[in-house]
Amino acid sequence: MRAAIVVIHQLPKEPQTLWLRILGRGKVQKKAIDELIALPADNPFKQATLESLYNLQQNLVANQTSDTDDRELVMRLAPLYQQDRERAVNEGEQRGEQRGEQRGELQGEQRLVIRLLNRRFGEIDTPLLERVRSLSTQKLEELGEALLDFSTVNDLKAWLNQEIQ
Repeated sequence: MRAAIVVIHQLPKEPQTLWLRILGRGKVQKKAIDELIALPADNPFKQATLESLYNLQQNLVANQTSDTDDRELVMRLAPLYQQDRERAVNEGEQRGEQRGEQRGELQGEQRLVIRLLNRRFGEIDTPLLERVRSLSTQKLEELGEALLDFSTVNDLKAWLNQEIQ
């Protein structure tokens, strides 16, 4: 077994020591928290540190600690937690909107191309429709242009076989 003593207030002011300095007291802790606040929101170290601090806060609350320093730490970090949670929610909403837009675009392209194919060749058989539905938005757009040159369903089959390879 090995043991070591870490004197937090003597640690160098480097990103690698930030987590330990946040656990310090007084000015050391205040400066470390200021450094954490100054990090960009998308910094992975900031996100991991906030998550760890959030867990620490939950443990302190669960243990109902009466230590003034611990309560001050929790209070000082509360706005950071809130900002981080709001950022995460906003990013999630943006990703959801983007996915929804992409799905809507894909479905619209699928409907248009299938309608054009049905108009041109009559009812298309299900296996062929499934192959068309499996195409990306870009490929559906290309198919929409290419089908103007098709004269039979075999042209569609040949085009799909060529695109899948």
